[in-house]
Amino acid sequence: MLRATLAFALVTLPLAASGQSAPVAPPATTSFYPLAQVHRGQHATAWTVFEGVNPEPMDVEILGLLRNAIGPGQDMILARLHGAKPEYTGVVAGMSGSPVYIDGKLLGALSYRIGQFSKEPIAGITPIEQMLQVRNSPPPAIPATPATTSQSLSSRPEAQSAAVESSASQLALLTSSPPAMRVTSPEVTPMETSLVFTGFSQDTIALFQDRFTALGLHPVAGIGSSAPDEKQPEPIVPGSAVSAVLVDGDLSIAGTCTVTYVDPKQLLACGHPITQYGNVSMPMTKAQVLATLASPLNAFKIINTTETVGAFTQDRASAILGQFGQTAEMIPVTVAVNGAKPMRFRVLNNRELTPQALLASVYQAIHGTNTYASELSYRLEGTVSLAGYPAVTFSTVAAQTDLAPAAVIAALTVNDRFQPIYGSPAEQPKITALDLKVETLPGRRTAQLESARLSVVEASPGDEISVEMTVNPYQSAAKILRIPVKLPSTLPSGPVRILVSDGATLDRLMAQQLPTSLPLRDTITLLNQRHANDRVYVTVLDHAAQAVVNAQALPQVPLSVANIYQPLQDSRRMNLNGESLTEAGSAPLDNALTGAQVLTLNIR
Repeated sequence: MLRATLAFALVTLPLAASGQSAPVAPPATTSFYPLAQVHRGQHATAWTVFEGVNPEPMDVEILGLLRNAIGPGQDMILARLHGAKPEYTGVVAGMSGSPVYIDGKLLGALSYRIGQFSKEPIAGITPIEQMLQVRNSPPPAIPATPATTSQSLSSRPEAQSAAVESSASQLALLTSSPPAMRVTSPEVTPMETSLVFTGFSQDTIALFQDRFTALGLHPVAGIGSSAPDEKQPEPIVPGSAVSAVLVDGDLSIAGTCTVTYVDPKQLLACGHPITQYGNVSMPMTKAQVLATLASPLNAFKIINTTETVGAFTQDRASAILGQFGQTAEMIPVTVAVNGAKPMRFRVLNNRELTPQALLASVYQAIHGTNTYASELSYRLEGTVSLAGYPAVTFSTVAAQTDLAPAAVIAALTVNDRFQPIYGSPAEQPKITALDLKVETLPGRRTAQLESARLSVVEASPGDEISVEMTVNPYQSAAKILRIPVKLPSTLPSGPVRILVSDGATLDRLMAQQLPTSLPLRDTITLLNQRHANDRVYVTVLDHAAQAVVNAQALPQVPLSVANIYQPLQDSRRMNLNGESLTEAGSAPLDNALTGAQVLTLNIR
């Protein structure tokens, strides 16, 4: 995105000459121009910041009113902008929300772009009457704990395979797009909200930009900065730039648009949704416009976000609503690489945006270090802390695969533990911290299970046997491992299967026996029971029935007893299976293992 934009030889607007008189302020009015009186040929004035913090006026020619142009009951006023600066820059990303006045009365906000490469600045105005609905309507009530719903096997957290084992399916998180923000047509689109990534490399932006672009957000790297400790004495007025923060701290992600309406308690901005997620909680900051860049491809403002003044709480079809003095909920994240000074940042708390912002931030925290190299692996030690619940802890090796580099696998691995909790259908947890320790490991630490065999072909219940396996590390000599196995004393006579596998295969096999709906506490238990990917496991598959109640396995259940659990089966809190799983042994490796084999042992 950035390289393509720079290819058009962007030119900044000239700075105001020294000695220039104080800027004229937008009208200090709370009166509104009636939409019913709008007609072609009227002249208006719009205000936006081209440089600095003071809004500047633009002449606006009203071309007409488009009924239901944005949606049923959602009208749009068509206008042409006049003046040296708007005619030079055209419609600019970050200009959305610029207030428009007729006779000192607020008409609405510049908010829509007309055409892709228009030779003149034609824009759509969202009427203030529609924006005020966001201010005046009470937000819908949100239940503290949503009702538990049934999940399909593929969506259950315990059924999600480890990121290292299945890079292809996990990479779909990056390549698939979330539901796009509502637009009317390719010719009428909301003015882009530039999403400025501070502290992120261009490689990171290229990897994750499609996820944000699908929401109408246009990621750019290095064109802007974050200075949360910098005080900005100028008050927020109609036409001022304000930013919604997704990530702050050592890394920053913020989207900026323009204020349309301000009162002592709140403001309305943008004139269109950023995400249209409804109830949101994002820090609201003041912003300085360092320059406005002109481009026929993508004109945008270079922004420096400054002090926090409140929180955005509503993101609706006609505007976003910010409230002064409110504090947004954020999730603290700490990433320490090789014991160096940790990188600390906070991520917004939003079901749709948080996983995407977290993925990009964790990837950058790992990828952006001097220790990064293409042939490199990582050992991750992580803790997800929750209010009122046990923490989720994990230890795993993230190694490069043929599909993705190790830093991507590491970020997906963190998401693989975070998302099942954060997206729980049982209730919305309060995540108080995510702490991640990363150790770099030289080379590509992957290995393939090549073969396995038993020390005997026949044994008695309770005997101790050994399982020998050959493991092939990437570009290294094969290793032979032997694991002693104590057979269960309750095994019936006849053939019994012995599974030799990686941790992800064992997790998938166990997930098939789990109930389809779990409380959050049981989900946390299952996450903490996941098997490490740097060990090889031996599991006995017994013919005896096994009941699984919530997250607890009850092996060797007689079928006559199983009827006692029928009410639990009916409520989907228990599964009854014809085969029991008994973990019989494991051995450590220095590599992330993939592969599985099933052996057969005859029991006397």
